[in-house]
Amino acid sequence: MAVYTSVDDAALADFLADYDLGAPLAFKGIAEGVENSNYFLETETGKFILTLFEKRVDARDLPYFIALKRHLAARGFPCPRPVPARDGEALRRLCGRPAVIISFLEGLSPNRPTPGQCREMGAGLARMHAALADFEGQRTNALGPAAWPKLWAGRAGEAEALEAGLAEEIDADLLAIAAARDLTRELPHGTIHADLFPDNAFFVGERFSGVIDFYFACSDVLAYDIAVCLNAWAFEEEPGAPVLQYNYTKGAAFLAGYECERALDPLEKTALPLLARGAALRFFLTRLIDWAETPADALVKPKNPLEYAQRLRFHRHAASAGDYGA
Repeated sequence: MAVYTSVDDAALADFLADYDLGAPLAFKGIAEGVENSNYFLETETGKFILTLFEKRVDARDLPYFIALKRHLAARGFPCPRPVPARDGEALRRLCGRPAVIISFLEGLSPNRPTPGQCREMGAGLARMHAALADFEGQRTNALGPAAWPKLWAGRAGEAEALEAGLAEEIDADLLAIAAARDLTRELPHGTIHADLFPDNAFFVGERFSGVIDFYFACSDVLAYDIAVCLNAWAFEEEPGAPVLQYNYTKGAAFLAGYECERALDPLEKTALPLLARGAALRFFLTRLIDWAETPADALVKPKNPLEYAQRLRFHRHAASAGDYGA
């Protein structure tokens, strides 16, 4: 989450006039993430998050995201609920942007997840997949493998500027993943989050309390969601180590938590190294673009793509799901 579009007091007052939320008591930008403009909003009736959708979210997809969160909330899965205005519609416009108010979710995002939190998150992800099993909405993964060559086109020089030899490595990753695409066609599919980083999950102590930021959710391979999470939750800096290290204990805890709720089939385990490599490539590419294109005056700083180049080097040598703790 971040702030790219500023909302002044007059614009906020006009926007809230369509709701039954009372007068605003507090309003401040949230300086995290890189996708949309987000504000913490407190009114006379409670706490909320106001989101204005920016460049990477297609406005045509917004009804899908709203329906997905309503579906999860109806199934009892902990996530923010879209708040409708008086006319019953949750999606509106503010400062020239599509905008929505969602309910506030209690809890904190872990800066350095513990093995216990990783296990809880694995179980939470499996419960989310189960809750979405009968969700009828469909959305193509706009940042899936078909998009990666397009994201990479013309970026080799930027990669080389970060680290000599990196462009050749990325070229090889794209070729290897394209050659192995058939492996994923028979895997279980469903609705996935596709961006479940620790800053998109909340905990109360060690207990998982909910998921936010569903704006990359899509229809795809369920195990790809696991691969995204292993990249996000199980790599960390170790004292004295020159690069990020895979924490086998945390990865094993995440996978064990997931399998307590939904057992992985053999094909999913076979595909896990490929999926993890693909997930790392996806985030390397989008971070590389953000590194070059985020406005200098943006409240948020872009994240370093080299962190995902380091993850890719681990995945290239992973031989089986056992290397991840399965």
